[in-house]
Amino acid sequence: MNTEIIDAGRHMSGGYRVDVSRGENVDRVSSEWFSRPDDERYLSLDDLFASVKGRAERSRTRTVESAAIQVEAHRDDPEKLSLVLPGTDEPIAPTHWSFGQLSSLVGAPAAYLRQLPAPLAGINLQYGLTNHRAEQIKTMEVADGRTELRAVTGPDYGRIYDHELVSAVKRIAGNGTGDTRWKVPGVLDWSTGIYNPRVDVTKETTTLYASDRDVFLFLVDDLNPIEAGLLPDGSPDLYFRGFYCWNSEVGAKTLGIASFYLRAVCQNRNLWGVEDFQEITIRHSKYAASRFAHEAAPALSRFAESSPAPFIDGIRAAREKIVARSDEDRQDFLRKRGFSKAETGRIVETVLAEEGRPPESVFDFVQGITAVARSKPQQDARLVMEGKAKALLEKVA
Repeated sequence: MNTEIIDAGRHMSGGYRVDVSRGENVDRVSSEWFSRPDDERYLSLDDLFASVKGRAERSRTRTVESAAIQVEAHRDDPEKLSLVLPGTDEPIAPTHWSFGQLSSLVGAPAAYLRQLPAPLAGINLQYGLTNHRAEQIKTMEVADGRTELRAVTGPDYGRIYDHELVSAVKRIAGNGTGDTRWKVPGVLDWSTGIYNPRVDVTKETTTLYASDRDVFLFLVDDLNPIEAGLLPDGSPDLYFRGFYCWNSEVGAKTLGIASFYLRAVCQNRNLWGVEDFQEITIRHSKYAASRFAHEAAPALSRFAESSPAPFIDGIRAAREKIVARSDEDRQDFLRKRGFSKAETGRIVETVLAEEGRPPESVFDFVQGITAVARSKPQQDARLVMEGKAKALLEKVA
């Protein structure tokens, strides 16, 4: 093991101190955590895999003509609308998601149709299907007590099943609860600045999610923090590795994997002190399954097994690269990289406040830029500034 990786389990009882004023703040996991009801939260990868795998085994897909779909609604049940697909007499119920997909196919406003009584909505939808240019569509149906239409996509939709992504994660993370180095994250105690990696996995703390339309997983290697330099007080600047990934087998979103180094995860599942953020996304196009097998899954394994040495060396190089020794140097360095006079002043002031001295190294400037970026109320402006910081760090590394 790299000598700069600290075994927190043996050497740091109760956790370790981190400085979350540095790096980027990423709220993607937090937004998932806030929005997921209890029945979408799983306590282990085994349970999550069993759920999405079982759902896939109860599903079937086929290609049909859109104009051949029959819409049924009954006056005695104004809330119920069903569909009869070609080749079967058994009606199936559209899910909220597939109803929206079907409505979009014929150019009908799904939100408006949902407000109508089922018979009236059915008449409008049937008119759209009958008079719209006939197209081949791919349907996904699942039997679970009753048969539901889960998805309506184009015939070339390259489906990557949710269980395929979960299986790829299980190969590196086991059950996701600590049987390997990859696990559900711990929690930062804001009152002490101590990050505790050992937290029980509950419905409240879990970061393993699945709904009827997607999966989302976030895991970290927080029992093995990495020292990449020192803080102003002489204590180690500690990071650990993390990744999150997502998919939708019904066309609600792309497949994606994001990997990064970070300093802490708080109770609300915000990611703090993020560095070296990398992301891969794959659209569900015709060759999506092949791309997943040859690009995304191997990339996840490479990150899981990789040495942190390149990251550490990059941080060291940025710390050692002195680019400004005077106020004039600092102004020139930032203004030449597209920062306004006001932004330049705030970046320098931020580093001075946090480090006790004005910025000198590339690392100093990167930390100041990302800190100022976090204060930007507009997301686009924040992302632009964070992008500049990332590019500056990558150039030195």
